[in-house]
Amino acid sequence: MIQTGRENVKLTNYERNVNRAIQKYNAYRKAASVISKYPQKIKNGEEAKKLIRNDDTSSSINFLTRVTGIGSAAARKFLDEGVKTLEGRRWRPFILQELELLVTEYIRAICGSYRRSAESSGDIDILLTHPNYTSMDEKQPKLLHAVVERFESIGFITDTLSKGDTKCMGVCQLQQNDDDGEEYLHRRIDIRLIPKDQYYCGVLYFTVSDIFNKNMRTHALEKGFTLNEYTIRPVGVTGMAREPLVVDSEKDIFYYIQWKYKEHSE
Repeated sequence: MIQTGRENVKLTNYERNVNRAIQKYNAYRKAASVISKYPQKIKNGEEAKKLIRNDDTSSSINFLTRVTGIGSAAARKFLDEGVKTLEGRRWRPFILQELELLVTEYIRAICGSYRRSAESSGDIDILLTHPNYTSMDEKQPKLLHAVVERFESIGFITDTLSKGDTKCMGVCQLQQNDDDGEEYLHRRIDIRLIPKDQYYCGVLYFTVSDIFNKNMRTHALEKGFTLNEYTIRPVGVTGMAREPLVVDSEKDIFYYIQWKYKEHSE
């Protein structure tokens, strides 16, 4: 049964004021706004869901097609790849290209809300590793510092808040593009260097939401494993964690705990 506008308002206010669930509050508000603009009576929940999804898609496509040379087909392709804004279209290939210029052996991922194809991405989380760097080795800060110094030299990292052996926290900004003259916002950026044998646990941890992380860790414990951003380890009969399992992909983690694999955007 489709709720009335008044019922939707009650529900949104309840989530905000009683449950303190701000994300649900915002989601309900958005849904109510989209549904209220629909000129026909909505018959069921599936029709309402489709309407809301279509509203998100059309807004993103309209935004991307403002650029000369990007038609509706190209915009939809970018949308399928998780690119919903012009800035997202530009800074992702920019970052990956600059990393390739440094050392081709780097293994890297842009994680966080961007990798989940979220509607907005306030900061940028980059994870790095190198085949020759494992948890058995001494720290290799030069691998991280080379990337940071490269980004600083080209003006991408404008301010460094902190820089250690394995993590740099800073502020970045894409340079103004001559084609459209757009001046981009400054954004927070975190760059982490992770040992190769811990890389995919880290990528998974820094990609999914907090709720997903908690649910996955709980499920792992139920299956006899302890999971964190570094390793997945079987728990022995004494309750002590054993040696870390070999993880060569994010899918390996799902396989170990017998959980259905989910794509980043799910």
